[in-house]
Amino acid sequence: MSSAITYPFLQQQDYPMIIDGNSVQSDETIETRNPATGELLGRAYLAGVKEIDMAVTSAHNGLGRWTALKPAERELAMLRFADIVEEHLEELAVIDTLDNGAPLAGSRNGVRRAIAHLRYYAGWTTKLTGDTIPSSIDGGDSFSYTVRKPLGVVAAITPWNSPVINMMLKVTTALAAGCSVVVKPSELTPLSALRLAQLALDAGIPAGVLNVVPGVGRTAGQALAEHPGIAKVSFTGSTAVGRAIIESSQHNLAHLTLELGGKSPDIVFGDVNIDEVVPMAAWAAFRNSGQVCVSGSRLLVHSSIYRKFLDRLTDFTQRIVVGNGLDAGTELGPLISTTQADRVEGYINSGVNEGASLITGGQRICDAARPTGQFIAPTIFADVTPDMKIVAEEIFGPVVTVTPFDTIDEAVQMANATPYGLAAGIWTRDLTTAHLTSNAIDAGMVWVNGYSLYDPALPFGGHKLSGYGAKSGREAVEECTQIKTVVMKLPKS
Repeated sequence: MSSAITYPFLQQQDYPMIIDGNSVQSDETIETRNPATGELLGRAYLAGVKEIDMAVTSAHNGLGRWTALKPAERELAMLRFADIVEEHLEELAVIDTLDNGAPLAGSRNGVRRAIAHLRYYAGWTTKLTGDTIPSSIDGGDSFSYTVRKPLGVVAAITPWNSPVINMMLKVTTALAAGCSVVVKPSELTPLSALRLAQLALDAGIPAGVLNVVPGVGRTAGQALAEHPGIAKVSFTGSTAVGRAIIESSQHNLAHLTLELGGKSPDIVFGDVNIDEVVPMAAWAAFRNSGQVCVSGSRLLVHSSIYRKFLDRLTDFTQRIVVGNGLDAGTELGPLISTTQADRVEGYINSGVNEGASLITGGQRICDAARPTGQFIAPTIFADVTPDMKIVAEEIFGPVVTVTPFDTIDEAVQMANATPYGLAAGIWTRDLTTAHLTSNAIDAGMVWVNGYSLYDPALPFGGHKLSGYGAKSGREAVEECTQIKTVVMKLPKS
């Protein structure tokens, strides 16, 4: 462990699970390492079927403690949680960068977003109301109304990219609805989830309301999805695993929110200021080394500016600093693992073999400063066709394809020519073009003249093979509730 990192949490060698407010060990551990250096951060205990059952039982006990509090009391607890997370912002950001490899600035932004979500959804605890409904039962007088009740225990299965915010997107909406949560973070990045569970207890969130059980998907994840005590599964990850969760959840008919794969288009029209748009389009594709579900990995550029834009994009990309996320000046960190780096390298090789033009990047970087072999230079391909793997499949690495188009209809056709529908970007100064294009694109969120623009109040979820259900906004809270209808037949006077 680097001598510069003095947080007590990071001085541990072993990281137990958090179940019912207690540290729990198991028979299996996994090493978690800094992907930039290979340095051992510690060993995390992994949940098996037994530990998952313990966590779900704990969450049911916690559910009673949480719903026993008045909505305003739950609001205050969530606000205290937000304040404590803010006090530990730098620590949580460092934990994520060490565990995940992302540059520290990006990790800080993830924690800031988590704090904003906690404060926004704390307000929803007091605003989940039902309706009174005029009705006539058998011709007589009646009084009918609805109430929203918490679904119950929510299983939050989170990925290894941006661990803090991906966890808190799920936890905050569930807590606001009055639910308790079992979080299964990826076994590759378990540390920040465990630290957040400790901070929740410090904030006064009752024991059992937030349980964290790192584990492997095929064991812990499947056990959660199948568990009869789980009311809802909220999952972020690949479409293939999402399908498996749908199948597993059939045993208990759990509600599902699935944010799955993406192959998002980023469309640049000919009226833009190229110098302004190039950096933003580059980061739409390369942020977090492309390990982002909404990565703008298909860049579509109007033919009138295509060559100039590609040249400027190439120049910008070649100046991106790739290195250790804790180093000052680093803009792009490593991929999460050698397995992921091998996968991305395979896609790059396939692009070359299928005839695409490799404009820049493509090489694996391994030297004294970047020794793990998990760094890949940001890569641009041109002269691509829709059937190429680098165009059709999600790479989850720092790879972007650049394709020219001539008309709005052609851009829309190219943008929608994918089984995915998670996000899209549009760059134009023309209001009509912005409206026509955004309306025609089949995606859960469309950004105009910006990218990855998030607010807790905005609903966001995928279309097509990118999943379903909202992971933010009022809709996300309501999806953690169920409607109960009460009908009172009134006696005749």
